[in-house]
Amino acid sequence: MAERQVSGEGDGAAVPEVQAQERRLRRDLGFWGLTGIGFSNIVGSGWLFAALYAAQTAGPAALLSWVGAGLLCGLVALVMIELGATRPEGGGTVRWPLFASGRLVGTLIGWSTLLSVGGTAAEISAIMQYAGHYLPGIYNGHTLTLGGLALAAALSVLLTALNWFAVRMFAQLNNLISVFKIVVPVVTVIALIASGWHSGRLTDHGGFAPYGYVACLTALAGGGIVYSVNGFQAPLDFSGETRNPRRTIPAAVLTGIGLAVLMYLALQVAFLFTVPENLLGNGWKGVSFESPFGQLALILNLHWLASLLYADAVISPGGSAYVGVALNARHTYALAKNGTIPRYFMKVNERFGIPRRALAINLVVIMVFLLPFGGWQDIVSVMGDMYLLIYAASAVAVAVFRAEPGGRTAGWVPGLGWIAPLSFVVASEFVYWSGWHDLRLALPLVLGGLLIFLAMRRPGARDKAALESDGAGPSRSLGAELRTGAWMVAYLVGLTVLSWLGTFEGSGRLPAPYDSVTVAALALAVFFWAVRSGVQHLEVARPARPVTA
Repeated sequence: MAERQVSGEGDGAAVPEVQAQERRLRRDLGFWGLTGIGFSNIVGSGWLFAALYAAQTAGPAALLSWVGAGLLCGLVALVMIELGATRPEGGGTVRWPLFASGRLVGTLIGWSTLLSVGGTAAEISAIMQYAGHYLPGIYNGHTLTLGGLALAAALSVLLTALNWFAVRMFAQLNNLISVFKIVVPVVTVIALIASGWHSGRLTDHGGFAPYGYVACLTALAGGGIVYSVNGFQAPLDFSGETRNPRRTIPAAVLTGIGLAVLMYLALQVAFLFTVPENLLGNGWKGVSFESPFGQLALILNLHWLASLLYADAVISPGGSAYVGVALNARHTYALAKNGTIPRYFMKVNERFGIPRRALAINLVVIMVFLLPFGGWQDIVSVMGDMYLLIYAASAVAVAVFRAEPGGRTAGWVPGLGWIAPLSFVVASEFVYWSGWHDLRLALPLVLGGLLIFLAMRRPGARDKAALESDGAGPSRSLGAELRTGAWMVAYLVGLTVLSWLGTFEGSGRLPAPYDSVTVAALALAVFFWAVRSGVQHLEVARPARPVTA
């Protein structure tokens, strides 16, 4: 067979083993299947809790936070759409940083992705919280009990089993769940507004922004808004299983974001205008519910709605967890292709086209993450921060590929020259706004991936052929790899220091808004450093990336 030197979707198929496994993935997904995956991954436990957390954080001004989150996520999505449409591959969000920035960045992003499997544990934890309405012994108000952990583990096994067969079957079942996840929130909004509307809520109880407009920024992450809108990237990791990536991926991703934001806005309005007056004596910060919409329905004597909500409390986050398990498997499959974890987990089942070994190892990781964390918000904040790093790395990747001579990504999405750096800044701000309380754990955990990288590079750890088969080009010296990926280490350290200095649960030594401005300046400087390093990396890697035609 002839060989040709390209830098597109074949980068990850540099060796027959990787190429053979990638070809086993079935291209069965179309627009509706991908849209359902994106929407279901976005709309999970967030709609049950985020309206309360956002109102506590920003009051009625939380409405601005939802609009802002939609616009900012749409901006980031354009970068990832470019990559998914032009470089489709199973688990692409894990692969692109490796191709563009080398093995150190690829390892750090891969490690953060593996840690973000805890996001699925967050959905399962949310299910347990609502199930506690019927089974009081599984949740004690702060953490899962031993019985709750056992039930959560059983649910994790069930979700894994449902993902065990063909991707078409997975998409069809998920579409049915998505329809239910649209209908129940719509019915909730209509019923609450019709039964308990209180006028003047946008100006009473401290005004529209009782805690200042800076609280809108805090609500983006700390209020659960970013996490609730996060998940739009899910279709991109199925790009290797999509029939027509260039046409279906952009439409599916943007449609999923638009539908979700409209729904969240309607739910936020319903919550703001239906909370009883007697609960607002201490302002919005004093409003507290364990099950916000379910308890509101009971207060308004809508017992039928409460029953529906408690049923949906299992189905809605369960649907997101269902997609999350499938998504995690694609990530782990990609990590195995990268060589970050053993190639044993890369195998795709020939009959069904599913990476079953990746599914099995992720089941173990989910169960581990169910243990150390307490409530939904604790898991959400930490794990959401880790996954946001993929957005930053993807912005760098698309700029690097755009700068590559003959790169197929150049100009497919208009305005990439300014969208990519702005997307990197937005992703950095999202991480920073999460606050020191979460970042003091999340960022050092990601930096722990440096130890994994060094272990992989120690003498005798991997032979040259295995090292080159990850798609990042020829084997280079440890010093060269460290120089190529040094920007990511500096970026993580810089964000950690600024988080400690800043006003988002930090020491306050760097006052607002100068802290966010400083983060933006750091992000821009790191972005251009990262792109320069990536282009130099591709100049070395390109000659060693033959793709079988």
